[in-house]
Amino acid sequence: MANDRGKGWWDEYRGVIRPRALDLAELEHHASYVRAFQVVHIPGVLQTEEHVRAASVFVGPDRPENEHEARVSFRMRRRERLESGMPYDAIIHEAALRMRVGGPKVAGAQLEHLLQASDRSNVTIRVIPFAADGFAGAGFPMQYVGGAVPQLDTVQIDATHGAEFIDASAQLHRYRTRLERVDSTALPQDASLDLIRRIAQEL
Repeated sequence: MANDRGKGWWDEYRGVIRPRALDLAELEHHASYVRAFQVVHIPGVLQTEEHVRAASVFVGPDRPENEHEARVSFRMRRRERLESGMPYDAIIHEAALRMRVGGPKVAGAQLEHLLQASDRSNVTIRVIPFAADGFAGAGFPMQYVGGAVPQLDTVQIDATHGAEFIDASAQLHRYRTRLERVDSTALPQDASLDLIRRIAQEL
């Protein structure tokens, strides 16, 4: 993996996108698989252009237009990793699905995009409904990135200053355990997609 490091598409965004975000793109580029868990956000590589743009404008209304567009472009480039066939397993809480980022039209298109993404053989999307019994993992959103060998696995979590990366063996074990507990509360994929459709119809 170290031998593969070098210039990548993310280098085009240096000086525009936060360095930690560039590191995440590089991490995903080398990943063997990704397992994501989000509570109040749609996972980044599953977001539509309109969703990304609306979120960027809301968070940074004073940013120049070109910065918003750079964020959109960068997120879409990250999304290309799914198109390469990398296994991607997302667990999304119902709360994130009901967030109307950008308004009903943008939110509806975002839900439709999730349904379309789930048609890919390498993408699995499952939902934890509000009604899930026993769920108490809202404080542990994460992205578990599988390396070429288990020793290169990395957990990415969001912080106010940007992405944080965790790769110590003992910590990875704890996050794997948490992820498995979260996984046990999620609906099967078919039931998850039905729930996404119902939420979309309510918009």
